[in-house]
Amino acid sequence: MKIIHHIQELKAEMSAARAAGKSIGLVPTMGALHEGHASLVRRSVAENDVTVVSIFLNPTQFNDPRDLERYPRTLDADCALLEACKAQIAFAPSVAEVYPEPDTRHFSYPPTDSVMEGAMRPGHFNGVCQIVSKLFSFVEPDRAYFGEKDFQQIAVIRRMVADLGFQLQIVPCPVVREDSGLALSSRNSLLSPEERAIAPQIYAALKASCAFARSHSVQLTREYVEARVNAVPGLRVEYYSIVDAATLADVNDWSDAPEVVGCITVYCGSKPIRLIDHIHY
Repeated sequence: MKIIHHIQELKAEMSAARAAGKSIGLVPTMGALHEGHASLVRRSVAENDVTVVSIFLNPTQFNDPRDLERYPRTLDADCALLEACKAQIAFAPSVAEVYPEPDTRHFSYPPTDSVMEGAMRPGHFNGVCQIVSKLFSFVEPDRAYFGEKDFQQIAVIRRMVADLGFQLQIVPCPVVREDSGLALSSRNSLLSPEERAIAPQIYAALKASCAFARSHSVQLTREYVEARVNAVPGLRVEYYSIVDAATLADVNDWSDAPEVVGCITVYCGSKPIRLIDHIHY
């Protein structure tokens, strides 16, 4: 596996691959890789001739400097995992390489990027679009792979791809969970043993709400999930939104959309660590 730090070297590799008629898959990551990332990489390796995995902790999508500061950084372990997954290229640039000058581009795709995470983390999705659009331009992949744990992010990126006319396929991949039900996340490494013991209650509440929803309204289901999670000492719901899976607009009735998804963000522990998850109704 090649580890590349510079954009021009990456572009040269991609040009050579395309000239040879090879298909290219891209897995964008912020590092601190785990089995969830590995599942994306393995799928890309299976479906493409060349797989590029970016490892870049993008500062423009963090609206809280403390969150950026404590995000795990594990480049050596990340590269070992990618090599085991048979990725061909790890792209690990510096911030100065990606942003030689400030990126002043502004992306706006309401309501997709203005609700839920967009409302709670102003500027977050603008930063996501900045970095993902850059990666798409550097790599020009045939396919790009994203985990469905970041359900809203995929919806925003789809809007950006349509807006900017990128010729690629967005491939959403299922959430990978621990045996406890906790969705795998780089942030899980920041949880204490006590916090890891209570965090699975988030998904337990979501799963239980599916049965509850069969005989209750959207509003009562929302209240049920919030109350159940908040009843666990050490967990606090920031929001629980039940939305149209395509537009992410709130639904008031189960018949309002062909596919309905519940998206939750919970603060876990005393630090606290911010965890996200979702469920399909």
